[in-house]
Amino acid sequence: MRDVLRRMARANRPHLHSLTPQQARAAYEAGSGVLEIPKIALPRVEDLHIPARDGAMLAARLYAPHLPGDGQPLPVLLYLHGGGFTVGSVNTHDPLCRSLAHQAGCAVLSLDYRLAPEHRFPTASNDAWDALQWLAREASALGLDATRIAVGGDSAGGTLAASCAILARDAGLPLALQLLIYPGTTAHQDTDSHERYAQGLVLEKEGIAWFFNQYVRGPADREDWRFAPLLAPDVDDVAPAFICLAELDPLVDEGVAYADKLRMAGVAVELDIYRGVTHEFIKMGRAIPEAKRAQADAAQALRVAFV
Repeated sequence: MRDVLRRMARANRPHLHSLTPQQARAAYEAGSGVLEIPKIALPRVEDLHIPARDGAMLAARLYAPHLPGDGQPLPVLLYLHGGGFTVGSVNTHDPLCRSLAHQAGCAVLSLDYRLAPEHRFPTASNDAWDALQWLAREASALGLDATRIAVGGDSAGGTLAASCAILARDAGLPLALQLLIYPGTTAHQDTDSHERYAQGLVLEKEGIAWFFNQYVRGPADREDWRFAPLLAPDVDDVAPAFICLAELDPLVDEGVAYADKLRMAGVAVELDIYRGVTHEFIKMGRAIPEAKRAQADAAQALRVAFV
């Protein structure tokens, strides 16, 4: 990890928060595959479009380790990418989604929800929930098992996944698992880890503030539990959780706090804190062994949940 940070410092690329959102997206896309494992070839990779509630069509990509008709219908994970609600895409998380599909033996549907600042809160949350409901309706037509659905994501996508799990509980839509990879869960980024790891560790304090200033319309949005799941009135009976955190991450404390909130509500939680690594580490499998281990652990959690 230290070597990765040194190489990032030597590259001296501008911080995303010093760019326009459009420039930041291009920079994130360009750098997203540098430390990734090679893409795993899968028999089924299919681009789809999912209708949102306002009539927009959301791009998505379905990955599966075998073709429809080759055995039993596969369980499926709806995956929501990270990027501070402002950057990131299906493409930036393509290797990760391929790896999860391959290792977990399940289908993965990766969603291009709409990004800020063109689409501010709660658009991303609405898009994610609309996609999950669509998946539950259309799974059988896609050759998937509508009775075995999970939701997951990293960073901002983890926030979206956590809120989808609550919405699914409220709607009576059963989920097998919520897979939360260093999710944001707090309203004001005021935990100790936000100060302890504020600088020099991939995700910095100024970057977090910049992302959220693109996304929220005003102070009231931060008090909405869809932005900050720790504020949810209750999380009783939500889906079991696998929570993957990085030790050297501003978001680590709020991830632990959310795990505690779920456990206090009687929800089964597996919490893994990967030592010595930073935010974004799960996408650094070419350089960091813990990335491969975390991917394998997440895949195993999916396998167990889908039994």
